[in-house]
Amino acid sequence: MSEQRPSDQPGEPDDFDEIVAAATDRDPDLAVIEAGSRTLRAQAGPPAGDDVPGRPEDPEVDKALRAVERQLAERWGETKLDPSLVRIAALMDVLGEPQHAYPSIHITGTNGKTSTARMIEALLSAFELRTGRYTSPHVQSLTERISLDGAPVSAERFIETYADIKPYVEMVDAAQEHRLSYFEVLTGMAYAAFADAPVDVAVVEVGMGGSWDATNVIDASVAVVTPIDLDHTDRLGSTPGEIAGEKSGIIKRGSTVILAQQPVDAAQVLLKKAVDVDATVARSGMEFGVVAREIAVGGQLLTLRGLGGEYEQVFLPLYGAHQAHNAAVALAAVEAFFGIGAEQARPLDMETVRKAFAAVTSPGRLEVVRRSPTVVLDAAHNPAGARAAADAVTESFGFSRLIGVLGSLGKKDVRGVLEALEPICTELVVTQNSSHRAMDADELAAVAVEVFGEDRVQVEARLDDALEAAITLAEEESEFAGAGVLVTGSVITVGEARLLLKRG
Repeated sequence: MSEQRPSDQPGEPDDFDEIVAAATDRDPDLAVIEAGSRTLRAQAGPPAGDDVPGRPEDPEVDKALRAVERQLAERWGETKLDPSLVRIAALMDVLGEPQHAYPSIHITGTNGKTSTARMIEALLSAFELRTGRYTSPHVQSLTERISLDGAPVSAERFIETYADIKPYVEMVDAAQEHRLSYFEVLTGMAYAAFADAPVDVAVVEVGMGGSWDATNVIDASVAVVTPIDLDHTDRLGSTPGEIAGEKSGIIKRGSTVILAQQPVDAAQVLLKKAVDVDATVARSGMEFGVVAREIAVGGQLLTLRGLGGEYEQVFLPLYGAHQAHNAAVALAAVEAFFGIGAEQARPLDMETVRKAFAAVTSPGRLEVVRRSPTVVLDAAHNPAGARAAADAVTESFGFSRLIGVLGSLGKKDVRGVLEALEPICTELVVTQNSSHRAMDADELAAVAVEVFGEDRVQVEARLDDALEAAITLAEEESEFAGAGVLVTGSVITVGEARLLLKRG
């Protein structure tokens, strides 16, 4: 980990630029450990119950959960933001500061946050720590967002947690100019649930950004920044560097920062923030990374360079180079949490690491939900995510013909997503999900026709019809021809498709 900083002496202005160059101009597949006095170089069981929960079977429980969902939905939605931590801080205060009852690992970035969080959780659980994980958005059930011991909390516990904090939420509502938002209340619920459990460590994914995100009332000892790209540009900034400025807010004084490969301007902002707050940095491709990877049945086989040494023969049951890099980031984050590299120079137990990674799941991330024809779900919703998905599908599946099903939300760069999918999709079925923020299917189709051409685009406004149409097109080549279906464009689209395909 490096805590190098620009020289204070006149005539030595290039040190920081050299650090930035070193952190960005490199092969991310190579883990080259740099020497240096301040460079970090080297210190149960896996989660259970990873299946995405459906609706509660007990009618009374389902009714109570729906009531909670309705009350939350009456608040400001997740896309309406007020850049302030005042309300969430007030809620934490009246709850007795539950977020400080346990150490935490905080995760921001544009893509890969949830998968990385799940890998971190799996590793911590494998080392017999009780974990709490808070992620968003959910694939099918709101209860997915709050996990204990590697599994979403039960509907009953979710309802009880809401009931427990509701009086305090109402106290804060009455004292503030604006009521607590949907996301702020959920964040309060998660932090309270983790303290009540109690957990040994919380793994927390930001909702959006970092500095003003409701999750940022924790004081995490490890901050993780997954790859930054353009998304939510109307709120976070129009360049990776501007977006990094907001996301760098999770880097706290004296913490350890785990950086995935970043664009140059984003890396510069993140490294400067780390220097400003005296944080120690470990960078993908420098202090840790992916040494080797090969395709394996059901995933990939990795050799990872961690902060404490090399980890060979690590099977990861997820597809794509991007997931291999997420795994390297997750491993480094857990090593840093245990003090490896700063306090001790040894790797984690190899077999425990292997066992943890082999059990990782990430629903809706290149997830196969049907065979004959093969149907793959991926929640990519921006161009960078779509490019990663396209590369992974090409590498791992070898379809002779691929039918895309795309449903997106409004205000997304759908053209960029379509351009990423066009080389791998023979045909595209355009649709829309049930969200009030869904992009109209005809509007999306108009852009798709410009990218794919009219002959390759079919419009089905209903998602169930779109899935049926895509599967029918794939079946035209017969059962053994190797055609497939890729459903993508939004977490909501993927979640609804998962339900329709009887996966939930």
